[in-house]
Amino acid sequence: MKNYKFLILAPIVALLLIFIFSCTQIPTAHQTPKNLKIAVVNEDQGIGKNNVGETILKGIQQASEKNKTNDEPMIKWDLKNQEDMQKGMDDQSYYGAIVIPSDFSEKYMSLQTKSPVSPEIKLLVNQGKNANIANVVNQALNGIVDKINGKMSTEILSALQAKNAKLSVEQAKILTTPITKSTTMVHPTGTLSNAPLSLFQPLWFGSLIGAVFIYLSMQKRSFNNQKEKLGARLLQLLVSLLIGVVAGFGLTWVASSILDYEFPSFMDTALFLTLASCSFTLMIFAVLSWIGFAGIPIFVLLLFFGIPLLQMTPEVMPAFYKDWIYPWLPMRFMTEGLRELFFFDDSISWNTSTIALEWIADVSLALAILSVWKPKKKKVEVEELQENSSMNPQEFRKTI
Repeated sequence: MKNYKFLILAPIVALLLIFIFSCTQIPTAHQTPKNLKIAVVNEDQGIGKNNVGETILKGIQQASEKNKTNDEPMIKWDLKNQEDMQKGMDDQSYYGAIVIPSDFSEKYMSLQTKSPVSPEIKLLVNQGKNANIANVVNQALNGIVDKINGKMSTEILSALQAKNAKLSVEQAKILTTPITKSTTMVHPTGTLSNAPLSLFQPLWFGSLIGAVFIYLSMQKRSFNNQKEKLGARLLQLLVSLLIGVVAGFGLTWVASSILDYEFPSFMDTALFLTLASCSFTLMIFAVLSWIGFAGIPIFVLLLFFGIPLLQMTPEVMPAFYKDWIYPWLPMRFMTEGLRELFFFDDSISWNTSTIALEWIADVSLALAILSVWKPKKKKVEVEELQENSSMNPQEFRKTI
């Protein structure tokens, strides 16, 4: 039976791997957006006591109530002024916005005259926050305005019919869709839409392989004392930093030269990727220094569980992944940082992402150094004694 153990284990291992990698797809299997924050700006000055903008706000709230999922609305509205809305779009607080201009009521009232002018609603979609969700938000906002349009068209036509008013072809055309809408993509992603995730995968693999080779470099070497071992560990850490620089600048060059990515700043992108690579390499090496090759599956699973989540936004994730998985993914700081760099700011800055990556690097550096003094396993100690002994193996075993 012992000779057939691999044949017996093969189907069990296959089933286990299928289960594990199927679990990585759970977050993307049923994506249901909830509580997507959308700003509403009502600048309508109104005419007398009539403020059609206020009516529009009530219509928006009623339309969103019908899109509730498990008592949670798809859209969470936030009434703001123009300045606060713009600030919220810049700091990624909002996925989009609806703006009702100051002359909305004035133009709306003209719809029942012989010289109608269509009022306009402005829709803003924060594409840089998440390109996939931007499409969902765009469709949702357009759908809400279309419903309001249909309702108002019916009300206006009914009022004119009650007056027996005769409409020209031009008037009838305008009153079919009385409200016009314009959609603007704020912080557009352009050709860099998939760049954060595309850059993550090679950088992660490069950091993983680099850390493994650095770990192996000193595995079979024996040290006479802790000072000598510490010197070797510091050399390993220095090489880890060198790998980060090579990976950061090398990947930026490859992406811009071969993949034709047009980065806002080559240097800022290279520096940020260098920080990310140093953090990942040091983190992986620190874990290997403490638990050995048993740590490799951890980072392989992190990759497969992380990639689906990196394409999503927390408002779309199941509660478990949102609260317990996503916050602890180290790679999210890289993709979030790249989005900030590409779509929200043209220069590298000391923000949440860079601070988090710096902390990962610092803690990993400290753990890797401390591993020099970790307790040795008895088997390892015996093997080192045997290597340093002048006795032959049989004599050595008798002595032990």
